Amino acid sequence: MEEITVSDQGENSLYITYLYNALAGILARIGGCEELILGERAALRIRADDEEGELRNALKERLTEIVGIGYKYRYLSGKLNAALSVHDKNLLCAALIAADLEGDKSYIERKIGEGHEYNIDGIYAFRLGPLREKWQHIVEYVPAGFSANDLKQFCDFLVGESKNKVYLQGKTVFGENFKPLRRSWLFGKEDTETEIMLSDAGFVYCLGDVEDEVSEFLQKFYAERAIFS
Repeated sequence: MEEITVSDQGENSLYITYLYNALAGILARIGGCEELILGERAALRIRADDEEGELRNALKERLTEIVGIGYKYRYLSGKLNAALSVHDKNLLCAALIAADLEGDKSYIERKIGEGHEYNIDGIYAFRLGPLREKWQHIVEYVPAGFSANDLKQFCDFLVGESKNKVYLQGKTVFGENFKPLRRSWLFGKEDTETEIMLSDAGFVYCLGDVEDEVSEFLQKFYAERAIFS
């Protein structure tokens, strides 16, 4: 039986908790187990027979999300000086992350490497310097006077360029494979609007009634690309 340990600073325990929840289904299917350890360092200890490599592939995918979404959100939100509300600033961060997410994830995956122990904060500090430089350039491109109207125009461009589809039922966002998306948790809490933005969605298919707050968001950013049924 293979054992893998993933750890991060205690203050980043939400990333380890995200990983714990994200891998639960696969581990149940292949007969593995996981132990969540919270303290000065947060850690996840995984034990499983992974002959097909399914667990290893899923683990790498989630690690790239933790860095490419969670760490990048923390970086951007701490450095952007845009003239936006907290809510709109989060949407801007989500849009900026989504715009480069696949490229960032591909780079992060190459730097993670293979092994049985992954220290996320160490990987970020010592292997991803060029990625942080790229993120700093993004920060420098966003002027301090970046307004809600600028955010609308930027998101209109991204939405117009995207052919990705997501499905919305209640507060839950589903990907094209109809699996629920939970990546907004890496911002600190699950949020429907953030989830849609992180998905780089070009079209939102609404299955049933939509809450007023989300409806306003869709009218603003997906006026002609939200489909109701």
